Amino acid sequence: MCSSWPPTTGTSVNPRRTVVTGLGVRTPAGNSPKELWDVLLTGVSTARRIVSFDTTALPVDFACEIHDFDPLVRLDPKTARRTDRTTQLAACAAADALEDAGGPAPPPERCAVIVGTGFGGLHTLESALTHCDDLGHGRIRALHIPMLMPNAASAVISMCHSFTGPTMTVSTSCASGGHAVGEGLRLLRDGSVDLALAGGTEANITANSILGFYRCGALSRRTSDPHTASRPFDLDRDGFVLGEAAAFLVLESMDGAIRRGARIYAELAGFGNNSDAYHLVAPRPGGQSALQCMQKALGDARLSVDDVVHINAHGTSTPLNDLCEAQAIAGLLNGRTVPVTATKSITGHTIGAAGALEAAVVALSLHHRTIPPTANLHAQDPDCEIDVVTRPRELAEGAAISNSFGFGGHNAVLVFTPPPS
Repeated sequence: MCSSWPPTTGTSVNPRRTVVTGLGVRTPAGNSPKELWDVLLTGVSTARRIVSFDTTALPVDFACEIHDFDPLVRLDPKTARRTDRTTQLAACAAADALEDAGGPAPPPERCAVIVGTGFGGLHTLESALTHCDDLGHGRIRALHIPMLMPNAASAVISMCHSFTGPTMTVSTSCASGGHAVGEGLRLLRDGSVDLALAGGTEANITANSILGFYRCGALSRRTSDPHTASRPFDLDRDGFVLGEAAAFLVLESMDGAIRRGARIYAELAGFGNNSDAYHLVAPRPGGQSALQCMQKALGDARLSVDDVVHINAHGTSTPLNDLCEAQAIAGLLNGRTVPVTATKSITGHTIGAAGALEAAVVALSLHHRTIPPTANLHAQDPDCEIDVVTRPRELAEGAAISNSFGFGGHNAVLVFTPPPS
């Protein structure tokens, strides 16, 4: 199927401290960390009219699509035919992350794969239902179930690289990617593995997905100007723009990374998660659960709020989410001013991939010592009393937070710190 990473021997001697040594992405803003970073710094949204299918009958006809994706760059033709787009994106981004980290890798039983996704093989499901309605059940493919099951991506990635350690899938809606990265941290800390390939994937730009999000009031309806539709924390925000992506991080112990001379993007210092226990699609008013989740993550990192120098917000551009998150951030900072960015304004909301994608962005921010801007902030909502970055800004030395808050009240927060000097 895919080429595997060369195995080696040895285990981590310090599972407590975990670092990011590899990044791989497939996004509307680019198919490599460098391409993604360069587009983020422009502060320009990637939202455009959808070109992958006919949108004539849809109330929203724009999204943040990946236009130049070729699964055969990383997958053989047989594997590509037998996998959904969401698995293809994941497999390619994961392979890139491993290559970026370099080798040698630990033994395969000491390598974990953790993937977050909100929907799984949505393209497969939608296509099959259409064929079934039009042509009968005989048109359903024999591999229909393996292609649509949410755990397909983690299974395929583990087979691609012969990783026989823990392999799992996390599905907590928009927080899935953040939870996957956090679970990778936990596996390394408790000594279960020496390497965790953790990330998220989503390919949900389909007619039914758009209709579903539209009907629940989550999507922006700014069809006359898609380019400016995603505007987190703006007074005139009216919903998010759907995006597709995959993003993966290679996590390993700091000791092991230093010993093998690896390039370190950042240290993953802390993880917190909790639940709103409030509503299926609306955040708890006031942002109290989000605030507590950030506090948990900082406590896990053994840091205080005074150590925080940057926050990559969940920032979806929906009225309620942005307000509650801004209230949570203000409550956390308690009068301090810390720069906040919302990169969904550029990439779109990639649902299950979002937490992993933004974790990768935070690692790049620490690596480059720069905060990428938020797009389309024309008039900041006065009720969102936070310092939103609208132009690239130098990043001070300290800790950076990545927030992920999902439908169902699932919250995940990651805390990163700069790599060792």
